[in-house]
Amino acid sequence: MDQRLHFITLATADLEAARSFYRDGLSWEPLLDVPKEIIFFQVGPGLVLGLYDANAFTADLLLPGTAQPCGFTLSHNVDSPTLVDETVTSLLRAGGNLIKKPQFAAFGGYHGHVADPNGIIWEIAHNPAWSIDETGAVLLGE
Repeated sequence: MDQRLHFITLATADLEAARSFYRDGLSWEPLLDVPKEIIFFQVGPGLVLGLYDANAFTADLLLPGTAQPCGFTLSHNVDSPTLVDETVTSLLRAGGNLIKKPQFAAFGGYHGHVADPNGIIWEIAHNPAWSIDETGAVLLGE
């Protein structure tokens, strides 16, 4: 199997709140938006993030109860500590909840954490050792 990922699909208890957070807070344009069911955002070359109504998600997988995402973060890297602060502020205005205020981090950068209205945690970071080369490969330097 190729080492690549095409979709990340997350169970989402409140799709309307998620729509506002991602569209208004992150300024993302939906790739496809099916009201009351799912919204897709293209987040990279060949990579889509899907926010799927939790009840529809659970029914599709034939699972009992209602699925909830847990135990992970989605990370977004920006070019400066100032942009970390600005992005966190924008996400809070769009309905996010502050988990950890922006601060200097052990990895040598600066980051903060915000949960979307459904509890999905976003790390907004400036990491001076992070870059992407012309082929799209991630470089993690010193």
